Amino acid sequence: MSNRDEPLDEAAETLCRKLGYTFADTGLLFDALTHTSFRNERPDVAAADNERLEFLGDAVVGLVVASLLYVRFPDSDEGELTRRRADLVSERGLAECAESIGMGEALRLGKGEEKSGGRQKPRLLSSALEACIGAVYLDGGAEAAFESARRIFEPRIDTSAPGQRDAKSRAQEWAQAHLGGTPSYEVISTEGPDHEREFTVALQLNGEQVTTGVGRSKVEAERNAAESALSEWATQPDEL
Repeated sequence: MSNRDEPLDEAAETLCRKLGYTFADTGLLFDALTHTSFRNERPDVAAADNERLEFLGDAVVGLVVASLLYVRFPDSDEGELTRRRADLVSERGLAECAESIGMGEALRLGKGEEKSGGRQKPRLLSSALEACIGAVYLDGGAEAAFESARRIFEPRIDTSAPGQRDAKSRAQEWAQAHLGGTPSYEVISTEGPDHEREFTVALQLNGEQVTTGVGRSKVEAERNAAESALSEWATQPDEL
């Protein structure tokens, strides 16, 4: 386990506020934020990584999301609830939640992972989010973990998309079929402090900017750019 006496930095403190939880054992939080690359490079500081906590947190997140969906959609059948849950707990869905609470800034990464953009990688973000929920469970019990997970996922319950192709997939299919190219996405600006950053992403096609999208995470901004492009293309003769 990581050093319990190590003070929390600003990014970790911000993350705790977003989780709505104060750790009695901060070593658990550090473990949840530790990628294997950091543990391998700094075994003197980090004796564990977040993989075991991710396993535990995955179970907690799944239960909380299922409970929220069950209450929110009383008329939905099992199939629809399952599809909504799959959307919310997918790597993309988890990463988007993680970005919204500043997870990337708090991660502990090795030098190579840092240079390769690890703080924005969906896999690392989604794993760390589940690990943090697992850490809350061990530190404060089931009630605390359920409350932290509820704070994160409840605002997104209504945006879960059962069985629908995401906007980026639909935009790619349209562009390839009708415009002879594949969309690409580029962050053109970021604003705000690390814990409340707003991204603006441009959707580009065949070397030209088509639309832009804004969001609290790059994933959200890309999706909004794709939705904007789809709306623009919908005015063309062919239907989506």
